[in-house]
Amino acid sequence: MTTQVIVLNGGSSSGKSGIVRCLQAELPTPWLAAAIDTFVDSLPASLRTTDAGIAFADDGGVAIGEEFRRLEAAWREGVAATARVGANVIIDDVFLGGPASQEPWRKALTGLNVLWVGVRCESGVAEAREIARGDRPRGMAAAQAEKVHEGVSYDVEVDTTHMESLACARTIAAHVT
Repeated sequence: MTTQVIVLNGGSSSGKSGIVRCLQAELPTPWLAAAIDTFVDSLPASLRTTDAGIAFADDGGVAIGEEFRRLEAAWREGVAATARVGANVIIDDVFLGGPASQEPWRKALTGLNVLWVGVRCESGVAEAREIARGDRPRGMAAAQAEKVHEGVSYDVEVDTTHMESLACARTIAAHVT
């Protein structure tokens, strides 16, 4: 069965977005990108300031509320439906809850051929990228670097600490059937 969905999991500033762009350029057929950051950006401002939505602490912590979870579940099902009707999809996510975050994707993507990819990056390198970006609370990258991978199972892993996005994308593309 042909790969229909690629799921990238990694902490903030690990390099997932760059890998997605490179995968889109390297793979021979069109692939859509579905990023958790895009989903968060699509939320109304009110869900970025209340306990019901998503909140980013000054130390980089992330708190998720019930309304966020409800909308995220709908988004997840929409992404899966897009793949089911014939679009190849690359998902860029951050499994803050480790395997508990992977499981809803597993359920939503049931029946699809999925390639699970871990995107690792040493916390110090991710933290330097975070500072250079300037659009994330400081400490988020370091807090997430290892946490998001604990207990998560993958088909392939890449490490952006010393490997460029294109090389990572080519490693992943070699596993796409």
